[in-house]
Amino acid sequence: MSQSLGRALRILIELGEGPRGLDELAATVGVHKTTVLRLLRTLEEERFVYRDGDHRFHLGRRMFALSAAALEQREIRGVAAPHLARLNEVTGQTVHLGVYEGGEVVYLDKYDSRHAIRMYSRIGLRMPLHATAIAKVLLADLPDGRRERVVGDIDFVRYTPNTITDPDALLAELARVAEQGYAVDDAEHETFIRCVAAPIRDVTGRVVAAASISVPDVVLPREQVMDLLPELLATTRAISAECGYREDAHRDPVRRAPRDESPRGMSSRDERTTT
Repeated sequence: MSQSLGRALRILIELGEGPRGLDELAATVGVHKTTVLRLLRTLEEERFVYRDGDHRFHLGRRMFALSAAALEQREIRGVAAPHLARLNEVTGQTVHLGVYEGGEVVYLDKYDSRHAIRMYSRIGLRMPLHATAIAKVLLADLPDGRRERVVGDIDFVRYTPNTITDPDALLAELARVAEQGYAVDDAEHETFIRCVAAPIRDVTGRVVAAASISVPDVVLPREQVMDLLPELLATTRAISAECGYREDAHRDPVRRAPRDESPRGMSSRDERTTT
């Protein structure tokens, strides 16, 4: 990759996090302001960035057009869309679609909750591999050797007291996820959010995406979050069927969690509250 291209891409990535001034971008790229300004002018001419009245730079309309085109080209997103929209309508909760690519798990689609309290998440946002239900589902489907290598490279940041911070513990968790056919995030990434996620498979039986339902603990207690699991599983099975997957042919049973059984991490401690 040429230096100029690499620097331009770093500028766009930085602007994806929010507006930036020239000094901030120069510090991020690590070159003199005149070099960054020259790159910005080229990006500005092609409408990849624009400058506001305060001389701060933003992503331009060309980036939004490319983003929309990229999403339209992701077949799984289109197939899943009506099913996830229905799941969102039926449950009233936040629904995400995520994929694993390039060593990262990212949100490919999102349907917002009808409640006033909503998740800070967006399409394209990366998810921690060790602390989210969607990531667990996607990693659980990797071949054993690759799964171990991926886990070995994780930076086990502790986000909450419930975050898994040990490679062996995560590998054991992924083995459980693969066996039971769903994953749980019990306030492991954010202290007041619980999620359940399930796999979406293609005609070969490979997990190509995962869908989740995320709920703040002030909206539903953990037991009622788990009550949403059958609806989620029905949705991911329907999407998988449209992708050509036949569950009977692959004999990949999905065991639902009994209503009186708490899945891993669903402890009996008191409910948290948030404002």
